[in-house]
Amino acid sequence: MITVLIVDDQPLMREGLATLLNMKDGISVVGNAADGKEAFEKAKELAPDIVLMDIRMPGTNGVEGTRLIKEHLKDVKVLMLTTFSDSELIFEALEEGASGYLLKDMPADAIVQAMGAVQAGGLVLPPNITGQILQELKKTRGTETGLKEAPVPDALRDLTEREIEVLRQIGYGMSNKEIAGVLYITEGTVKNHVSNLINKLALRDRTQAAIFAVRYGITVFPET
Repeated sequence: MITVLIVDDQPLMREGLATLLNMKDGISVVGNAADGKEAFEKAKELAPDIVLMDIRMPGTNGVEGTRLIKEHLKDVKVLMLTTFSDSELIFEALEEGASGYLLKDMPADAIVQAMGAVQAGGLVLPPNITGQILQELKKTRGTETGLKEAPVPDALRDLTEREIEVLRQIGYGMSNKEIAGVLYITEGTVKNHVSNLINKLALRDRTQAAIFAVRYGITVFPET
């Protein structure tokens, strides 16, 4: 059973999503909150597996809420609920430790599937949407974003060819089990590669590794 905390400043959105998710097998909505600060307080109290966090809210927004939760409650995973116009905030939330994002108009089954992937240790970075967001950021802010155009860090040269392959798949949001299947190696070997590349690149966690892969063009999403 995956326990979920829903965070949105609109009561109708919170209640509607809770009703839909509670109808799904293996999901239990344990509470809700109206902004990032309340989300942090409720997460401390309820210890949910996953926080479904709106990204743009009055008061404490989803990015700050994610930072608070990941700084103090490392086992609680955060999945952002966004709109396409939130592109800048999406990458800020990922850099604060969110395990991915979904657009608000996605069906409940897609949200459930995404939560299952996150609970299994994967990331949720919808390829087509992520590609669109990257292109939009490049058009509107150019190299200021640091996305893809940034010079590749020297530390990348310390990675083995296999570690780069694993890093690329992390950027696509794959779990260790999925990477093992793609690269025809054991899950334990993938876990070792992930640990090694995170250490070599001086990254905090898997989410930062995914952002690194996208930012420096190791993981490339299709342009639309």
